[in-house]
Amino acid sequence: MRMRIGARLFDGPGPFVMGVVNATPDSFSDGGRFLERDAAVAHALRLADEGADLVDLGGESTRPGAPPVTADEELRRVVPVVAALRARGFTLPISVDTWKARVAREALAAGADLVNDVTGLADPDMGGVVAGAGVPIVLQHMRGTFADMATRAVYADVVEEVAAELDEALARAGAAGIPRDRVVLDPGIGFAKDARQSLELLARVGELRRLGCPLLVGPSRKSFIGKVTGAPAAERLPGTLAAVTACVLAGVELVRVHDVAAARQAADVAAAIRGAARAPGPL
Repeated sequence: MRMRIGARLFDGPGPFVMGVVNATPDSFSDGGRFLERDAAVAHALRLADEGADLVDLGGESTRPGAPPVTADEELRRVVPVVAALRARGFTLPISVDTWKARVAREALAAGADLVNDVTGLADPDMGGVVAGAGVPIVLQHMRGTFADMATRAVYADVVEEVAAELDEALARAGAAGIPRDRVVLDPGIGFAKDARQSLELLARVGELRRLGCPLLVGPSRKSFIGKVTGAPAAERLPGTLAAVTACVLAGVELVRVHDVAAARQAADVAAAIRGAARAPGPL
């Protein structure tokens, strides 16, 4: 991976850790904890101290069945946090987790550095906003809407179909003027995938490398962990770390997590194991 995000050059195989800041009242794992600006700012600063390479700020829950949020409300939740972080001299890149072009435009103007679009450019204006700003974008795989995506989890071969649909998103990005070297791809664990499909994507995630873009995976506290272990969302850290390790061993460049300190350590050890397998020798 070689990509400039804000003032930073992300160069090499990673792992790069993206910390989650949910400025929402209803996210599946921490809804309401960071809804207010000061709480969200403090959380972003804490994630930076824990070893995050960048933070992902969202103002709309994307859990299955989540109610829609207006652009005005999403802007009210997100833009003041971006502005406050920049006013405090926050130096990490800030990703804005939104599918709405208007929210992306205003968050970028306030100081965000990239867009994380979980719908893969469902808003026809998003591509132009990102291309015009000259920033990177994460294109995630998803089918349907947040309300109905669970009913769209029907695949003959989940990896092949996700790869094909991500390739279509890449084509949409290219048509909008976004260079391929500014695109990160995300298979969308849990988005229009059941637990079995999410596990298969994780097991075969390396196959998506043929699309020629860096990969981001967000397994953190997801429902597939609960399906395997029975653990509620707040108790899924061990399962998250297992998934993070699998991703890094498969060559995934970026992992999106809630628990940065633990994931940082797991990712770094997994990367050291991966490196030792390729070039045995002392550290």
